Amino acid sequence: MSRPVIIGLTGGIAMGKTTVAQQFAWCGAAICDSDKIVHKLLGVHGEAVDSIGKLFPKARMDNFINRKMLAQEVFGNPEKLMQLEAILHPLVRKYQDNFIRKATLLKRRIVVLDIPLLFETHGEKRCDYTVVASAPAFLQRQRALLRFHMTKEKLAHILARQMPDSEKRKRADFIVLTGNGKYASLKMVQSIMKFCLRFKDF
Repeated sequence: MSRPVIIGLTGGIAMGKTTVAQQFAWCGAAICDSDKIVHKLLGVHGEAVDSIGKLFPKARMDNFINRKMLAQEVFGNPEKLMQLEAILHPLVRKYQDNFIRKATLLKRRIVVLDIPLLFETHGEKRCDYTVVASAPAFLQRQRALLRFHMTKEKLAHILARQMPDSEKRKRADFIVLTGNGKYASLKMVQSIMKFCLRFKDF
């Protein structure tokens, strides 16, 4: 049984990655959202609750992890962030592998792994193609600062942790520009889907 084409989707904060993921779904791709997996892992009786609760006891609320308090614990602390990621990343990969197996059984043709830190975690090695959602820096900043609880300091910290957009664009197989409206980005997504299916060779 041939597996689906695996597309890794990434993009910096406020670059329109969520919209692009939705557009891939509209075009028939199965979407595996890494952020939703993390929510599940940290949620009530989540698989990561015990291990993260031991490492960050202040963030544990009985049978779940308080994401806001956890974020405060690791904010500006690279060592704690690395410890957190050492727990979460293997669990996220396990969920992704299970998702791909199920998609294969269901004969889905394309799976999109929505991974914010795709290149930073070397997740591109598991993908057939990579896509980056991108927009001009001024638009990214405008979008980000409109988010609830976002501050200039927090945004600067997030951007410092993420690979620069210019580097993501160099590494990606495809770029979806999100600054020209949803119709334009949808046409790009449709073209990528057609290309990936046409040149599927496994």
